Amino acid sequence: MTNTMRAISYLGPGQLELREVPIPQPNDGELIVKVKAATTCGTDLKTYRRGHRLFKPPIPFGHEWAGMVHSVGEGVSKFKEGDAVVGVNSAPCNSCYYCRRGRPQLCENLESRFLYGTFADYVRIPAHIVAQNTHPLPSNLPFEEAAILEPLACAVLGATYADIHLGDTVAIIGAGAQGLMQMQIVKAMGAARVIMLGRQASRLERAKALGASAVLSTLEVNGVEAVRELTDGRGADVVIEAAGSAETWVLAVNMARPGATVVQFSGLADGTHVSFDARHLHYDEITMKGVFHHTPRTVEMALHLLASGQVKGSALVDGTIPLSQVEDGLLRMQRSEVIKLAVVPEL
Repeated sequence: MTNTMRAISYLGPGQLELREVPIPQPNDGELIVKVKAATTCGTDLKTYRRGHRLFKPPIPFGHEWAGMVHSVGEGVSKFKEGDAVVGVNSAPCNSCYYCRRGRPQLCENLESRFLYGTFADYVRIPAHIVAQNTHPLPSNLPFEEAAILEPLACAVLGATYADIHLGDTVAIIGAGAQGLMQMQIVKAMGAARVIMLGRQASRLERAKALGASAVLSTLEVNGVEAVRELTDGRGADVVIEAAGSAETWVLAVNMARPGATVVQFSGLADGTHVSFDARHLHYDEITMKGVFHHTPRTVEMALHLLASGQVKGSALVDGTIPLSQVEDGLLRMQRSEVIKLAVVPEL
């Protein structure tokens, strides 16, 4: 029996390498998981294209995952060899300033508590993630769909910030993975109408198929005017920005009605400055919120949404690829040919 495995390493922008490395062994509290599926992510693409402050090369690549327990470290009692499991890429320390104040997504120690390396045959799951953010895989949930748990948990956190009420009209800017997740979540939370704005016709068509009340191409219409026309001139009750540009951050605020909540979900590059209409923000009492990462509670909520079918993972994963095609898969994402792909090492 071989003691080595294949793993994708990130060597810098535009540089990935499939390497033969030792299969890891579990330390106390850890799991070694045989990866059954590891989905591609917008953060992976961003890192591949231009680098990322959290990915210091050379570093194992990939962070979304689902699989089977291969081996168990000392002290682990809730999992055993052969269990199907799914989890996310971090867990908070629960003792820092922000964790003690109920904001574990802002954990001061988070940067040292991330998981890397799921584009591999096996991955070591650190003890803090095993203890808090690893869960048994529901029997009705395929590995390829379960692997999107981490970005969905982030989407859930964003939706909980949105202050959605029954009957609300929600506008979502960006019909990529996050926008399509957010759309399904806010409908489950009671939004009566969801207006999806984007550029790619195929993605807008997918949003419509998933239940969007209206889809708007920002290449064809003025987004602010179109949303107001659909809301009797007021604007949306809630706006979620999930496209990732300074322009869409401004667009989100401008299409919000007086008293609305705007969630700026997508992160922008360090040093980006965005200007807003102060009169609209102040006199129309706009609430604008940033959102980052996930919490153990939103991970649990996300897993329930997937297992119950309220969020359709199959609508977000556009096929499977082997480890040898990770780079090609990211390029397909860049060309907007796919939303996400499941990397399946056994292929």
